[in-house]
Amino acid sequence: MDLGPVELLVILGIVIVLFGVGRIGQLGGELGRALHEFRRGLQNEPRAGEQPPHPPPLP
Repeated sequence: MDLGPVELLVILGIVIVLFGVGRIGQLGGELGRALHEFRRGLQNEPRAGEQPPHPPPLP
C-alpha cells in the first residue's frame, strides 16, 4: 500500500480543512521546538561508560 502524490495531497487537504492553515503553522512550530529541546537534552546526557558529573557537596 504505497501513498502516491495524489493521496498525499488529498490527506493534506483534509488536514487543512480540519485544522486550518494557522493552526498547522502553529503545530509545526511547536514540533520544531520540541525536537530542538529533545536534541539539546540528548547532548547533555552522559554517554555510555561516562560518569555523570558529581553534584556539589552539601553544606
